[in-house]
Amino acid sequence: MAAPDTREHRAPPEARGERIDQYLAGVFTDLTRSRIRGLIDDGHVLVDGRSVKAAMRVRGGESLTLHVPAPVAAVPVAEELPLAVLHEDKDLVVVDKAAGMVVHPGAGHASGTLVNALLHRVKDLAGVGGELRPGIVHRLDKDTTGCLVVAKNEQALVALQKSFKGREVTKTYLAVVHGSPPAEGRIETLYGRHPVHRQRFTGKVREGKPAITLFRVLESFDGAALVEVDLLTGRTHQIRVHLAESGHPLLGDTLYGVGRKPKGEAGAAQERLGRQALHAWRLAFAHPRTGKHLALEAPVPDDFNAALALLRGPDALSVTPPTAPARKKAAGKKASAKKPVSKKAAAKKASAKKPVSKKAASE
Repeated sequence: MAAPDTREHRAPPEARGERIDQYLAGVFTDLTRSRIRGLIDDGHVLVDGRSVKAAMRVRGGESLTLHVPAPVAAVPVAEELPLAVLHEDKDLVVVDKAAGMVVHPGAGHASGTLVNALLHRVKDLAGVGGELRPGIVHRLDKDTTGCLVVAKNEQALVALQKSFKGREVTKTYLAVVHGSPPAEGRIETLYGRHPVHRQRFTGKVREGKPAITLFRVLESFDGAALVEVDLLTGRTHQIRVHLAESGHPLLGDTLYGVGRKPKGEAGAAQERLGRQALHAWRLAFAHPRTGKHLALEAPVPDDFNAALALLRGPDALSVTPPTAPARKKAAGKKASAKKPVSKKAAAKKASAKKPVSKKAASE
């Protein structure tokens, strides 16, 4: 557990006139302004030895003391919550995570998480890999839906962690992005936390961890596109960051996306979805005990399909991107998704698989 943190700072004359909470947020960039405001309200910020109000203005020259209490980590408890299970055996469970559900308890999310739901379903899960994040091998963002695997015992946890670290797990996503990206692409950067906006990550750092994202366009719309994304690494917010920094942020991404609502069908689709357009569609890996190849697919959620229906409209175009030998080589496998076909062709093949919507061609 982290220790309490006390920070000292003297305000320079040029800071005169700034609100104390705003000024401290600029000085201590690892703390959000709302977090600093909470510390002020709780009496943990002193100016010349006295507690203050968040609206106080800096005079310049005063001594500022900031006390950050050690976080109190509560052991998560079992809660009966809706949980969609794609696969389960004695070693692991693969769930289809819902939008709006946080994976494990943390700041602002003490309950209602996936871990709370799993503790209710898997009676022996508590303590696997630690009390706070039992069984958790990887994570999905709060508003990202789809496949997530959880270990049910220590042996499975160690084996799955090794598979993820060794890039032996195939992770395929569906995303809707702004604009018209190229038919396919590979984004490879060094990756790390943003030097100024500490809640964000970026692929524009001089030193960081390698991050590789592969994508190809499945359908093009007016002002947006449906893309299939393969993650060769699994950095926090990787898809969101790489696509945004390539000029094509996810529809509905409030952290990395465009600042204004798009026009036309794209705007209607974004409003209908109400979250970032990202779905962890497919997950494939070797079973930690048997070595058998497991391939799971999470159905595309209704809100995602509804957004796609708005984008398609009467004039939507389906595209078939060219085969990408470089992509297959980089991914170490053949592309698993079927190429989309036109609506006319889809109508002739009523029996064809339709993973994204009942009206559209299969991915």
